Amino acid sequence: MNASEIRQKYLDFQSSKGHRVIAPAPLVLENDPTTLFTGSGMQPLLRYLLGEPHPDGTRLTDSQPCLRLQDIEDVGDPRHTTVFEMLGNWSLGDYFKKEQIENYFEFLTKIIGLDPNKIFVTCFIGSEKYGIPKDIEAAEIWQSVFKKAGIDAKIAEIDTAENGDKRGIKDGERIFFYNDKENWWSRGGGIETTPIGDPCGPDSEVFYDFGEDKQDVEKYGKSHPASDGARFMEIGNQVFMQYRRNEDGTFSELEHKNVDFGGGLERLAAAQMGSFDVFKTSLMQPIIKKLEQLSGKSYDNNTDEMRIICDHLRGAYLLAAQGLAPSNKAQGYALRRLIRRAILKALDLGIAQDFLKETISTIESEYKSLPDSILTNRDHALEILEKEEKVFRKTLNKGLKELKRMASRRGEKSPSSGDPDKSARPQALEAKLSGYDVFTLQDTYGFPMEISVEEAYKEGIKLSKDWKQEFDAALQEQRERSKTASKGMFKGGLEDHGEQTTKYHTATHLLLAALQKHVSSDICQKGSNITADRMRFDFNCDHKLSPEELKQVEDQVNEWIKADLPVAFAEYDKEYAKNVLKAHGQFWDKYPEKLKVYTVGNENSPVSREVCGGPHVEHTGVLGQFKIQKEESSSAGVRRIKAVLE
Repeated sequence: MNASEIRQKYLDFQSSKGHRVIAPAPLVLENDPTTLFTGSGMQPLLRYLLGEPHPDGTRLTDSQPCLRLQDIEDVGDPRHTTVFEMLGNWSLGDYFKKEQIENYFEFLTKIIGLDPNKIFVTCFIGSEKYGIPKDIEAAEIWQSVFKKAGIDAKIAEIDTAENGDKRGIKDGERIFFYNDKENWWSRGGGIETTPIGDPCGPDSEVFYDFGEDKQDVEKYGKSHPASDGARFMEIGNQVFMQYRRNEDGTFSELEHKNVDFGGGLERLAAAQMGSFDVFKTSLMQPIIKKLEQLSGKSYDNNTDEMRIICDHLRGAYLLAAQGLAPSNKAQGYALRRLIRRAILKALDLGIAQDFLKETISTIESEYKSLPDSILTNRDHALEILEKEEKVFRKTLNKGLKELKRMASRRGEKSPSSGDPDKSARPQALEAKLSGYDVFTLQDTYGFPMEISVEEAYKEGIKLSKDWKQEFDAALQEQRERSKTASKGMFKGGLEDHGEQTTKYHTATHLLLAALQKHVSSDICQKGSNITADRMRFDFNCDHKLSPEELKQVEDQVNEWIKADLPVAFAEYDKEYAKNVLKAHGQFWDKYPEKLKVYTVGNENSPVSREVCGGPHVEHTGVLGQFKIQKEESSSAGVRRIKAVLE
């Protein structure tokens, strides 16, 4: 059974259980200030898990491409990837633990045929401090489903992974209790960091056992489900959103409880074929075989390089096919990093010529099933990637020259070797690089640290004794500077969903409407950047706004604020919103079939009517005085207004 078949069987199975199949979201989400990319299946659905009704009902399922760059340094082992596809299903106040656990066990054992004897699970051990009991309910449901499969599943008592590494598994144990580091979900991580007001709760993870012989005990300790090593692989996580954190820090049970399930398609495919190496699944093998063909080398002898190239190019293709271009900022920088790391590893394999055209065509076929509404730029993806490849190959040549120049400039005097009278001879200059030089080569010239170190070794250039500490110090200094410099550079334009940010976001609707009324009806939003202190709003315009135009726009916004107009939303079919309501929208081809439209003012003659998923106030009177501080050029044909609410 290949990965595509598993994906389809999962969606068909969930449909048979009453779930509505919804379209996946783009990797770059609108109005999401939390991460650079969609990193989980539940991320696009967060507002529905927080209580907003979903237009498709209370039972949902999908298959969502995801990208997590925090795992980038781990790529190269058999199971870590930055790009993965998450199979998901959700219950929004509908079914809960029993139905979820029973259904997933049925899917694993009956639909894709996994051996139930190789399935192990974990549950939450509880928190005495916060009055949250051990999740005996979930454990007993698991015991019941295992019993129906002829397995006597014993419960182990392990509260941390570290204890498990020492204790291991005793005969018959199949259900394990862990603390909140392993089996608690909240947006903040553990129990202590659960945000006030947020739903949260215990989770139950599912693992597949590839055999005790796969565990390196000396390196990883004794095996148990949450242990490191190759024996166990997580193939699903069921989050039971059961509690809400109160203002005083305590927790209370939710009246309407949710289920959030996610299972990695690559890992399920690996388990189904009995291989702990996800790069041997049908999703990866065509790419690996292409790399073997181009390099003339085998995967078995070059696993790290081929795994990294395979993973990174999958991510690079998905981002480029969604219209993202490489740059030195935010998502564009992440794309650039993926492409360049892949090229460097290709060089290690001896693939010196441009190789993206061959490999990307293989990757394209893997994602043919994704709709055009997600991959809006698939026809130009290769063009974007090949351009970056050419630029980077030039960067490598330029970086090498700069490395040699830096080393010569920083050369230090040293006695000539072999001279019995060193003091009597002139001293030679010994080329040397500091860690700060290495950082500059990476930060300014795009010449990666690992390449600088490798090339220095090849050229006989010494590195300073503390070069790594110097490099790390320079990197940390840059990160600290970036925290201030990049404040407000947020996904979807929003720093957070706080009260003041919500006011500014609502004000952008009024600003756009005022610009369309007093400057040009053709104006549309080209971007926004909002914090709790101010707003930036980009819009298409071919001229600098005159003082008269700016005053008209500012006065109009304040007039609408003073009128204390109602702000409300409703959900409509896309075609009705576009063609009948004439709602303003930027990405009609990307929108789902049902969407939210926010109206400011009277329903029959509104001031503003826009497709939007962000937070809004309920009436304009709470916004305060709107004041334009500056109007300037943002880019060719795009102007920018900076404004505050006083």
